[in-house]
Amino acid sequence: MATKALDLFQAYSQDKLPREGGYIVSSFFQPTSAYSRYEVVAYNGVKSLYLSEEGLTFQTDGNKLFVLSEPTNYANKHSEPFRRDQKHQIPHRFSELEILTSKNQTRVMISKEPVVSYSAFTILKPTGINFAFIFYNLPDVLDTIEQFFGKTLNQEANVPKPDATKAAALIKKGLEQFTIWVE
Repeated sequence: MATKALDLFQAYSQDKLPREGGYIVSSFFQPTSAYSRYEVVAYNGVKSLYLSEEGLTFQTDGNKLFVLSEPTNYANKHSEPFRRDQKHQIPHRFSELEILTSKNQTRVMISKEPVVSYSAFTILKPTGINFAFIFYNLPDVLDTIEQFFGKTLNQEANVPKPDATKAAALIKKGLEQFTIWVE
């Protein structure tokens, strides 16, 4: 069975990072809350890679999708996501997001449309319980990412399982809009 995903920085150090493209899922968890941010970046045709203390920079175009899981006790829930402090921010207004309110009132927000990153992007080195995974561009990659988000939203962000499954389906729908693979 082929490997479907690896830790991004492990894949880089073992020369298992696919230059022909893949999907990178990064998390940014808050240590004292279930507030969670995720970034999904698809890339294709890497010109070069640069490892620094901050992270791994890809010299190529990318498509990005942002996911935000906001617990009911988040104090600034009425503030547009792009106006929040850096630890709680994603680059969208509410009108640019699919918003799913779960049974326990956790809101999951997902980019309606991908954001294009031209020429380069950097994936930050994970700290604490955060992660950065590379999902290989296999025929079932979107299903794999959907299953992954169903689990992580439930287990890490405290989204009830049925709602985490619905949110994961919305994430897959967003990933299906990526143009990075279109020539």
